[in-house]
Amino acid sequence: MTAAERFFCADAARTRGDSLAGTAPYGSVWVLIEYRGGWPPNGFDGLSLEPRTKELVFSAAQAVRARVLLVRRHGRRASEGPTRWAVLRHDNSGAYRQQWGTWSRDQDLVEIVGALDAPGELGCPPVILVCAHGQHDTCCAVRGRPVGRALSERWPNLVWECTHIGGDRFAANVVVAPDGVYYGGLDATSSVAAVEEHLADRIHAEHLRGYTDLFPPQQAAVAAILRRFGPAGRHDYAVVETSREDNRWRIRVTGRPPHPASLDVEVHSYRTPPCQLTCRGLSMSSAAVYEVTSIGIG
Repeated sequence: MTAAERFFCADAARTRGDSLAGTAPYGSVWVLIEYRGGWPPNGFDGLSLEPRTKELVFSAAQAVRARVLLVRRHGRRASEGPTRWAVLRHDNSGAYRQQWGTWSRDQDLVEIVGALDAPGELGCPPVILVCAHGQHDTCCAVRGRPVGRALSERWPNLVWECTHIGGDRFAANVVVAPDGVYYGGLDATSSVAAVEEHLADRIHAEHLRGYTDLFPPQQAAVAAILRRFGPAGRHDYAVVETSREDNRWRIRVTGRPPHPASLDVEVHSYRTPPCQLTCRGLSMSSAAVYEVTSIGIG
């Protein structure tokens, strides 16, 4: 197969005009494990760790629906300092909590189990995760690595490259954790602009995939509100009521001043025609799309 004939899922998604809104995976806890060797296609699951340690970490993470990611610094920074792990959490009050540790032996990772049960520390800086998992999907490396470089040059202490976070066709993908905001369709320039605005608590609709504490139709509703009324802080809008009838949702969203106080958003969902959604996935699959049909001011 020539380079011209090679399939890239992110190129195909852009050609189709695939919608980003409503595509962030649900969840509010992340486990990060720094791993400087090669990443297996299935990430943490594929590591040759001591079996009991691996099972304990996996079971504890599964119990709280945490996503386990391998991470590394971009480029030459990869070999600097101790090897670290972290548990990041966005709790029900909207507070962001983190706990960090180091490991040199497989058994040291058992500390993650205790950290998943602990409240964690408040006031830690955010973590910027860039998917660059080329063994999982080619586009994650082709598009993710330049974004990892650009963000690392701007915020060297905040940025980590990571394994698969979902949505390969939206590469380059970035997650700001633990506040749980997914961005997609980024390049080196747009990623710096998006993260810079995010860190100033101004989230824009452009490149926004969604908030991970919301379900897909709710994510699409908030993205549409940001598109219509302009950027807002992470907690300036809150989903307070959601009702569903078949493939239609009615979602009530409240806003803090100066944003609209109450909005009723109608969302319609449908599935796309089958197509190849990832570089490595040869079977045809359809994707769910969440389309906002109206926004009413309450």
